[in-house]
Amino acid sequence: LKGFKNPDDDERGVWQSVVYTCNKTRPERPNLYYPIENPFTKEEVWPNENRVWAYDRKRTEKNITEKRLWWGKDGSLEKPRMKTFLAEVGTGVVPDTLWLRQHVGDTQDAAREIRSIFTNPLFDTPKPIALLVRCQQVANCSKDDIILDFFSGSGTAAHAVMQLNSEDGGKRRHIMVQLPEACDEKSAAFKAGYKNIAEIGKERIRRAGAKIRAELEAQIEGELPGSDKYEEVTAKLANLDTGFRVLKVDTSNMEDVYYRPDEVTQQGLDMQVENIKPDRTPEDLLFQVLLDWGVDLALPIEQSTVAGKTVFFVDTNALAACFEPGLDEDFVKELAQRKPLRAVFRDASFADDATRINIEQIFKALSPHTELKAI
Repeated sequence: LKGFKNPDDDERGVWQSVVYTCNKTRPERPNLYYPIENPFTKEEVWPNENRVWAYDRKRTEKNITEKRLWWGKDGSLEKPRMKTFLAEVGTGVVPDTLWLRQHVGDTQDAAREIRSIFTNPLFDTPKPIALLVRCQQVANCSKDDIILDFFSGSGTAAHAVMQLNSEDGGKRRHIMVQLPEACDEKSAAFKAGYKNIAEIGKERIRRAGAKIRAELEAQIEGELPGSDKYEEVTAKLANLDTGFRVLKVDTSNMEDVYYRPDEVTQQGLDMQVENIKPDRTPEDLLFQVLLDWGVDLALPIEQSTVAGKTVFFVDTNALAACFEPGLDEDFVKELAQRKPLRAVFRDASFADDATRINIEQIFKALSPHTELKAI
């Protein structure tokens, strides 16, 4: 309670002051960016563009009327602070934090961490890595759990996952979700070439992964080959996975159908042959199939050539996908001999009707357990 005092003899009793700004930017909260008059100097005081007032004009006017703004005894404070009276706290005092700064860091640590990756501070409100590491520890995450962050921002959670894996040899994975929120054109991020927050997050994960890997390599160089420490760090480096995939929400790969069967004319039949949108890539089709089949989107994917056609193999043989045109029976037979668990093709990819009809019989003879799909 020693933080509560009454330097201005306020009749409401002892109080302590708190900052009158919040961690939102002017573009995020334009209604919280306005001037407040210093009653001592009569000058207008504005908040920073990257840290606006905590309250709107109406609430501030009420606070001024109730004499809750504190400018210092002589009005020398650069910005006002908010009085919090002990009598209004209730039966106890809410602690500032139960996680000490030396254990979970603070905003200054977060800013330094961003600067160690980017030359300029591209993000206004990053979280310290140690805080996200502690969150994972408190949540009792095992070494192979998946960490999901629906509001990933600069990607601190992903950075923390990789950092924790590098420390204990874990194989945790992360899913970061971020809307492509546009960067202010006046911001350092925009001037550095980043159009939205998601782009900053992606680049931060790339650079953080490289930095963590380099730190482990530096530890190995300082150890004697064959020593316990050398073997420990070498094993961590071998297990460390800093790769990630970027997936974007989009419309279906399939063409939209606007006509009922009885509305299709003979002249318009040619327009109904191709059922895939023209701007979609084979990778687009592959990930649609992975989603439809419920296959893990993080599984390794390799490209291979089978009978002159490019085939995607997911997790070695969990799924084989080919979307090239002109697939014939020789191709189908060679692919079936590899015995994939699943195989998928474009409906219009087969060289002729005979191949399209015989594909099931070929797989039934050579790989009876393969599940087939055509899109």
